[in-house]
Amino acid sequence: MKTAILYHQDLERYDFGEGHPFTGERFSEFFNFFKSKHALSKDQFERIEPEPATDEILKLVHSKDYIEAIKAASEGTARSNIFQYVSSDNLNPMTGCIPCGVEKGARIIVGISLLAGELVAQGKFSKVIGVGGGMHHAKPNYGEGFCFYNDVAICVRSLKQKYNLRRILVLDTDAHAGNGTKEIFYQDPEVLFIDMHQDPRTIYPGTGFIFEIGSGKGEGFTVNLPLSPGAGNQAYQYLFEEVIFPLAYEFKPEFIIRYGGSDPHYLDELTNLGLTLEGFKMIGQQVNQISRKFTEGASIDLLLSGYNLAVLPFAWSALISGLLELDIDLSGLEEISPPSGDSRIKETKEMVGQLRKQLKKYWRSMG
Repeated sequence: MKTAILYHQDLERYDFGEGHPFTGERFSEFFNFFKSKHALSKDQFERIEPEPATDEILKLVHSKDYIEAIKAASEGTARSNIFQYVSSDNLNPMTGCIPCGVEKGARIIVGISLLAGELVAQGKFSKVIGVGGGMHHAKPNYGEGFCFYNDVAICVRSLKQKYNLRRILVLDTDAHAGNGTKEIFYQDPEVLFIDMHQDPRTIYPGTGFIFEIGSGKGEGFTVNLPLSPGAGNQAYQYLFEEVIFPLAYEFKPEFIIRYGGSDPHYLDELTNLGLTLEGFKMIGQQVNQISRKFTEGASIDLLLSGYNLAVLPFAWSALISGLLELDIDLSGLEEISPPSGDSRIKETKEMVGQLRKQLKKYWRSMG
C-alpha cells in the first residue's frame, strides 16, 4: 500500500520572524531535501494537500474566545490583554506581537494532522506522514512554546468521536515534554500518552516528571520518560525495550500517533539529548514494529520540531527511513564526535526503576 505524505506550501506562514528559533522555511527545506534524497515515486507515495481547519474543528479542543483572539491578533488587531492568551515566546521578537499570518499556518497544521488520522482510520492508507504536526504545548485557552492549536489533541478527539476508537497510543519523541497534550488527556483512560523528553529540571517547559501519571480515571495512562542531557541512542533503545513495548502490548492500541522532529539530535541548538541519525532511524523502526503488532502496520507520523536547520531534514528523513524501511541516502551531515551515551545508561535504568514503582499499580508489565 502507498504511503500518503501530507504537505502544504502555506506551511511557511507558520513563522515567528527574524530572531526567533521557529521559522517557516523548515518545511520546504525538508520537503525539497527529501525529494532529492528519495524520489516521491507514484507507486510508493501519494502527496496530498490538506484543507485548513475550520473553527468547528478547532473547538474540539480550544475555546471560541481563544480562537477568536488568536485569529484577530494574527490579522493585526492589537490586544492589550494578549498575555492572557499566549506566552512571550509565541510573539515575534522584533514586534512583540503575534506574527501576521501565523494563525493561518496553524490551521493548516491542524488540517494535516486531522487528515492524517482520517486517511488511516478509513483504511485508505496504512501509513501517513504529516509534514507539520505536533504542537504539543498548546492548551485549550493558552498558546506557548511556539504552539497555538494542539493539532494532535484535535486529531485524537476527532478519531474518538467519528470512529469510536477507545485505545489510542500517542508517542511524543520531541525533546521537550508535551505539557499541553498531557493536560488535555490527563484524565482520559482511552489515550495512552507516552512522552520521551529531556529532564524537565534542565529545559522548558519544566514539566514531565515520572510522578505525573494522570488523574481520576486516567491514572496510569500518562507516562513520562525524562532523560538526562546527552542520553543518546542507547538510552532511547532501552526505553523502547523496557517501557514502551511492554505498555503497548498490555494496552493493545487501536491507533498509533507518533510526533516529534529533530530536536533530540546532539547538534540541536535548544536541547541536549544526544541522538544521532541512527537513533532517529531506530525510533522509526520501533514505531513500525509496534504498529505491525497491533494495527496491521497502520500509524501516523508527524514532523515538526528541530532548531538546527542543517540537521532537521536529515533527522526527519531518518525517522521516515526507519518507519517505512526505506534506504534513504543520509550522507552529507557530519556527525563529528557524537556523545556515546554510555554514561547515561545507568541514570536511564535508575529512572525506569523509579517509574515502575509509580506505574506497577496500573500495569502488570511494570510490576
